[in-house]
Amino acid sequence: MTTGGWINMALSVGFVTVLFIYCVSRVLLYKRPDHDLGHIEPVHEEETDQR
Repeated sequence: MTTGGWINMALSVGFVTVLFIYCVSRVLLYKRPDHDLGHIEPVHEEETDQR
């Protein structure tokens, strides 16, 4: 392989490795936000016939 091929391969593998480490560290180390995006609101007795 030529020198340019080695440099291209090193940059590609290095970039993917750094991106993988960044993503894994974001998932494992950072705190999750406190929000309720997918909760279901309770239905009150007086609203059952309106839905």
